[in-house]
Amino acid sequence: MSESKTTEILKHAILLEKRGRAFYLKISEDTKSDAVRSFFKDMADEEKNHIEILSDQLKSYTTKGFLDSDLFNIDEIGTDISQILSKEIIDNISAAGFEAAAISAAISMEKRAVKIYTDRAETATDPEEKKLYEWLSKWEKGHRDMLMDMDKALIEKVWFDNNFWPF
Repeated sequence: MSESKTTEILKHAILLEKRGRAFYLKISEDTKSDAVRSFFKDMADEEKNHIEILSDQLKSYTTKGFLDSDLFNIDEIGTDISQILSKEIIDNISAAGFEAAAISAAISMEKRAVKIYTDRAETATDPEEKKLYEWLSKWEKGHRDMLMDMDKALIEKVWFDNNFWPF
């Protein structure tokens, strides 16, 4: 018996979030900076939240036959970037170091998640499923944008430190 597209997407999304969480936890364990550790721990916690939500949706779908938007807060879209993107974090990351490479890899992971969720939101015919994937897509876009802002700040720091500015 083949599984439905909804079940397949939910299982894939749970795996994607688990990989992201494991990645963020590993970075938080390996960094020497408390600020960077806290940042990546927060990212891992948000991925854990996604895993729980997606697992609840999979359970609802497999036992009841429908997704249930009452199982998550549609108004919650993750951490505000102004709370995360601090000078301390940027100052504690070398633009050519381990954490910067992790940020670059994380951007790719978040872009992939955005694509999966956006694509599924566009093709979903069930309004609850559409709502779930639109919500997840917004949350992951927030992660992606935050990481891209960090990457940009790191690049600008290198340019400044090495006098790469043309003026």
